[in-house]
Amino acid sequence: MKLVVIEAPAKRDTLKKYLGSGFEVFATKGHIRDLPAKSFAIDLNNNFEPHYEINPDKKQLIADLKRKASDADEILIATDPDREGEAISWHVAHVLGLDPNTKCRIQFNEISKKAVIKALSEPRTIDLNLVNAQQARRVMDRIVGYKLSPILSKKIAPKLSAGRVQSVALKLVVEREIEIENFKPEEYWVVTASHEKDKIAFKSTLTSFKNKKVKLANREEVDKALALIKNSDFVVGSVKKTKTKSHAPAPFTTSTMQQDALNKLGMSLKRTTSSAQELYEGVEVKGEGKIALITYIRTDSTRVSVEAQAACREFITEKYGKNFVPEKPNIYASKKNAQDAHEAIRPISMQITPELVKDSLTKDNYRLYKLIYERFIASQMSEAEYSNVNVTINAGEYGFKAVGKTLEFAGFTAVYKEWSEDEKQDISKLPVLEENEKVEVKEIKEEQKFTKPPARFTEASLVKAMEEKGIGRPATYAATITILTARNYCTKDGRYLVPTDLGRKITEYLEKFFNSVINVKFTAHMENRLDDIAENKDEWHGVIDSFWNGFSGLLSKADASSLTMKTPPVETDILCEKCGNKMLIREGRYGKFLGCSNFPKCKNVKPYETEEKKPASKCPMCGKNVFALKTKHGKTFFACEDREGCNFMSWDLPTGTLCPNCGKALVRKGKSVVKCSACDYKVEEEISD
Repeated sequence: MKLVVIEAPAKRDTLKKYLGSGFEVFATKGHIRDLPAKSFAIDLNNNFEPHYEINPDKKQLIADLKRKASDADEILIATDPDREGEAISWHVAHVLGLDPNTKCRIQFNEISKKAVIKALSEPRTIDLNLVNAQQARRVMDRIVGYKLSPILSKKIAPKLSAGRVQSVALKLVVEREIEIENFKPEEYWVVTASHEKDKIAFKSTLTSFKNKKVKLANREEVDKALALIKNSDFVVGSVKKTKTKSHAPAPFTTSTMQQDALNKLGMSLKRTTSSAQELYEGVEVKGEGKIALITYIRTDSTRVSVEAQAACREFITEKYGKNFVPEKPNIYASKKNAQDAHEAIRPISMQITPELVKDSLTKDNYRLYKLIYERFIASQMSEAEYSNVNVTINAGEYGFKAVGKTLEFAGFTAVYKEWSEDEKQDISKLPVLEENEKVEVKEIKEEQKFTKPPARFTEASLVKAMEEKGIGRPATYAATITILTARNYCTKDGRYLVPTDLGRKITEYLEKFFNSVINVKFTAHMENRLDDIAENKDEWHGVIDSFWNGFSGLLSKADASSLTMKTPPVETDILCEKCGNKMLIREGRYGKFLGCSNFPKCKNVKPYETEEKKPASKCPMCGKNVFALKTKHGKTFFACEDREGCNFMSWDLPTGTLCPNCGKALVRKGKSVVKCSACDYKVEEEISD
């Protein structure tokens, strides 16, 4: 029997279909050995050696793994094809007493029969360069987290965290917010004329005066221009016709998939990551059992295999026709620092269409698979071709411009249209216009506008910015951004990320003491150093030593400084119901709260009630106020203000009344449904418009 060790249990059934009866598949459920969660575990005086420990919850799992390994004729480690997966392989080999220099490692970019069989025929040694790159990242992040977070907690508020990449992502969000606040809008006016010819309506926009670009800045300038324009004939000055082509987009990388899923499907990073993981590991498909649908999902490469490319071109030919297939296959250049060990994200088989498996997939999985499938098809299709017409129309000394654009050949747009954040331009099909032709004017309109500040970041645009600036890597984008809201450093206003006061305070403090380390340029530089370790250009201990030499001095300076950004407590007239002393308004990680001034003798705390934080309801158990609060992961729940006496909590908004059947709390589900939190009692309320 051969033992194949993988990470995720969800892959087991998918793999066993292809491996056959002579193989046993065992899942580690991620890391089995790591830095301990509650201690620093880095020996700063011994070349930064990490102290790894068996994860407490994996002791029984390891015992089972060792037992299966002792009965195996051969052990093959098939963890994920990235640095993290390579490190897990190394830890598994250590626990099992395997020599990492033996050919015990296999990898595949997709869980298909062909890829798995090929991997079995090509075992290799564990790549220690990749392992060391992962170790260096882990050690560096542990140093930043364990050395910097306590300083933030001491100088700003309790239980704060900092991160080498996380804090830079927060800095981007805060700086964008400051830019928006400092933005001074400038007034401008747009003048448009409505025309019609041959029953085709079109518009032209004022763009020039005396053949120079014009920008009308106020009402006075508009009135002056309109006075002359309205007494002038509109005559065609020039007609320019051009042909343009639009090239197909590259297949998805992790970041472009995350961006498109949010922009087109409204799926958050967390939902997209979860759904993509399921599609990669395998889903139950009617009549097929468990099968994987897409290739590996953590990648910044746009490369695809020759076989996949050929299969896609054949599919396009059959479904759309030969003219939709370019003469030469489309090949896309990956960015300079891309880890090109595996392919772009694509469907494993062109024959498994989204519609074929729609009934077997969840809504999110179907929509994401369809997006990935169509993007891959589009990436191998011909260019879209357009006919463009640019017409200048003169009204005295003022010049107007009309633009027409017609799709002549759909090309890749027959399958996929790219999303754009830009405002839609008023582009239409124009009638046939000739030079010196007088054009009928139906109406002239003027509209006051103001320049707009840059948009706040969405999760998608922040991922894009992080990728463009070289901070973080495909496996870290989602986790980094999610933690900003989970720890209340940012909130969401619709799709947009807004820094909280706490987030801004953290960024301000880091700028004062750690601006040489917590910045885009340095973080991107360190990512490149990690790449150099992976490519065997640098020794990992030396990279960490160089980082620590600079960082340790900053830590000492910040810790010794008397500067504090803590908000001093504010005394109130509210008396503590437990000891009679006055309550103080204090600030914690999740905002303001009331704490007894007799602390630590009296540890009474309660929510701080302001106009912004009114009670959500009355407690059904004791009649006191119930407030909406958040967990450390950002999830909303409802709790009685009497934390010790009553301690009522609910994930749903309580009505303040009890169930007539069982006496438990009634809660609201949606706008109109009231149900019992314990039994089946439910009633629908009528809601008037």
